[in-house]
Amino acid sequence: MRYAVLFPGQGSQAVGMGSDVFGARPDLLGETADALLGWSLRDVCLQGPEDELTRTERAQPALYAVAYALWDQLQSRLERRPVAGAGHSLGEYTALAAAGAFSFEDGLRLVAARGEGMATAADAEPSGMAALLGGGADAAEVLAAECRRRGGRLWVANINAPGQVVVAGGADDIAWVVEAACEYGLRRAVPLKVAGAFHSPFMAPGATKLAEAIEAVGFGATAFPVWANVTARPHGADVGTALLKQLTAPVRFVEMLEDMASAGVDRFVHVGPGDVTAGLARRSVRGIEVHVVSNLDEVDAVAEVLDL
Repeated sequence: MRYAVLFPGQGSQAVGMGSDVFGARPDLLGETADALLGWSLRDVCLQGPEDELTRTERAQPALYAVAYALWDQLQSRLERRPVAGAGHSLGEYTALAAAGAFSFEDGLRLVAARGEGMATAADAEPSGMAALLGGGADAAEVLAAECRRRGGRLWVANINAPGQVVVAGGADDIAWVVEAACEYGLRRAVPLKVAGAFHSPFMAPGATKLAEAIEAVGFGATAFPVWANVTARPHGADVGTALLKQLTAPVRFVEMLEDMASAGVDRFVHVGPGDVTAGLARRSVRGIEVHVVSNLDEVDAVAEVLDL
């Protein structure tokens, strides 16, 4: 058995997430995390309200912390270790922490800086994202290129699974996409409820804060390879540069999943709130076995399967 762990990105947050983990892991999710963040992780995760938890600068540290704590509980029960790891956008940081590239605390510092930088960039001007239905990455690139030819600003931001592509751009450009999608061979485009145009040049103003945080962190060797969003290949020596590029480059998630499968991964394990990466894995790699650990009740059952 050769399994890979997958960690979710922003959008998987929900009020109440981690309710069981906070009691089990106060060492990770208690006063130390709160002091580092400057706000109560427990209160935001368990009490919300939803509009507070969904703020970029809150959602990213919250998801990272809860997903890592679940991973730590799972790995403590495993004899067989993963052969690969990856995360969707923010989840890449959780995967790197899980593999030992940096400590939980350093990862929390990184995602806090990332979330604050991205929130600042999103506030700079109106922008957004839209999911394209009925077409692939090539159709999305054509649509984005046509928008830019017309003077707009639109880029492919997420290539999540076959037929699931997301574009990012200015508010007017997203409105144009919704109107023009059918003309370019797509079934339709659906605007997403996000704060801004993530994984596009619109996020460039957020790079300074993240770069400063990356400069302060020492990256170590990993216990297993972690696939990078920007290359869809395992991280090389310069992890920090890849993480910085990830702000403005597309998430190539389907390519990552396919490449891991080509490298011999025969099952995927989603670890963290929700089950988004599990769904993407099922859609992207035909016949793959997928497991989900989204709460403590699922830890023992999945650990037993992985150690067979």
